[in-house]
Amino acid sequence: PTTMLFSFLLGCSLLAMAMGDAVTSKFNVLIPKELSKPNGYDHRDALFGIPPYGGTIQQQVYYADSTLCDPTKVDPTMGYPTRTEPWKSPFILLVDRGDCSFVQKVRNAQRAGASAVLIADNICICGHDECQDDISSGDGGNFCESQEPIMADDGSGSDISIASFLLFKEDAQPLIAALRDDTHVRAQMSFSVPAPDSRVEYDLWTSPADSLTRELQEDFQTAVAALSDHAYFTPHMYIYDGVFAGCHSEDGQDLCLDLCSNNGRYCSVELDLNSGATGAEVVAEALRRICVWNLYGKDDGVGLPWWNYVAEFTEKCDSGSYADQGMVFSSEVCVAQAMEAAGIDKKKVDHCMEQSGGVTEDQPNTLLDKELQDQENSGIVLVPSLLVNQAVIRGFLNFETTFKAICAGFAAGSEPAICQMCANCPNERVCVQKGGHCGGNGGGMMGMGLLGGDGSNGSVSSTFFLTSMVMILLAFSLVGYVQYRRQETYMRDQIRGVVAEYMPVETQNAHVSTSLALDGDENDDDNVHTFGAPDSALS
Repeated sequence: PTTMLFSFLLGCSLLAMAMGDAVTSKFNVLIPKELSKPNGYDHRDALFGIPPYGGTIQQQVYYADSTLCDPTKVDPTMGYPTRTEPWKSPFILLVDRGDCSFVQKVRNAQRAGASAVLIADNICICGHDECQDDISSGDGGNFCESQEPIMADDGSGSDISIASFLLFKEDAQPLIAALRDDTHVRAQMSFSVPAPDSRVEYDLWTSPADSLTRELQEDFQTAVAALSDHAYFTPHMYIYDGVFAGCHSEDGQDLCLDLCSNNGRYCSVELDLNSGATGAEVVAEALRRICVWNLYGKDDGVGLPWWNYVAEFTEKCDSGSYADQGMVFSSEVCVAQAMEAAGIDKKKVDHCMEQSGGVTEDQPNTLLDKELQDQENSGIVLVPSLLVNQAVIRGFLNFETTFKAICAGFAAGSEPAICQMCANCPNERVCVQKGGHCGGNGGGMMGMGLLGGDGSNGSVSSTFFLTSMVMILLAFSLVGYVQYRRQETYMRDQIRGVVAEYMPVETQNAHVSTSLALDGDENDDDNVHTFGAPDSALS
């Protein structure tokens, strides 16, 4: 019976390939001008990597003339334009589609020094007019793809830190032809978020069983607190419509067994198949988190108790003995402990869950129905998904990607202080955790303690810096003085040697006519050298 639900999920995946969303990125060719398009090139963003939201990549384009699947055969001197030296960083690398996953291609390009990657599709899309022309003329072969390819993560893309686009065949071929003719091509990839006003609204679609955003949900509460009322957050729990998927029969039977609650009405597929949790338990926890948000976060859009509960639940219930026993989502005792630690009234949450319709009876749940409706209105088919000002954010959803995307969503000049100080830091998370000090792994004069600061949290204070400089100057002065004294002594000994060699010395006569005493000699009276003629020669 569960095959019906998985067929439904497969249909959602195919829908994700074909659907479009709010444009947050653009691609165009700057040089040569004849390849530039007024509205840019149609393309598809990768669902992995870290796009620099609010920024632009404008670099030379090289064509690898390869699928770039084998890391041992990546030769930076090959490809086009022809040359003898390797690809000169920074650059955008154009790679052929085929033979391996998108993630593998981009990873090999990243290791070769690419700032961004373009994947050239090698099969046209049946619905495109240019594709029909190619098939009719015989240039495109006798087949086409009915669905657009999607640059999905193969499960190993968390190490990818550069952005990548997929170019359709009819757009990629002119670029390849120009590069094969040794024409220098310069392109621009820009990443933006709609910025209507001084407050950003962002939504995170996830699931209690979603391991991909677990670290984000644990760490991002520091950024939530720093953004404060400048940003309004809404968490959404992704569940499946069991009625639409055929899990709820007309006679009220649950055809998908433990994947669903409410006799097959609301379903979830547990992502970690080894955890022992059921889809019905995940749905129950999803409803619980919806109630926690409605009670403790909906009014201000910050909801620190909600973030604290998620972190406490992960620490207490999703690890240790509860996880070992397969009781991640089924232990009421652990849930109670997590709520108590987060300062949440469990009785209020339980009442909210029951009032909405609960999860045990064969009846609708108003809060879960609302989630399904919001999911349909937003066009969400992939988990996790982040929307900033209703624009879908692509890339691996870690702290840095999320923070940059939110800060890019503010209207110009309205960015909160935390965005101005940390959005362009090498390590945004460290900067936010330090209250705006772009120190630690990052640069910036504040991080070095040169613009004040107390020198805490790993940064260098101005007092310590100035003290260090004074000590260095004193050390150099001492070394210089010692060297001066040694040189002076050496010169004095040299002069004495010269005088002793060329002038007769009378050391036994107490009567002297002239004397030479060197400044600085110790015990000068005892070491006077006398010069002159013998007594018998004196008149």
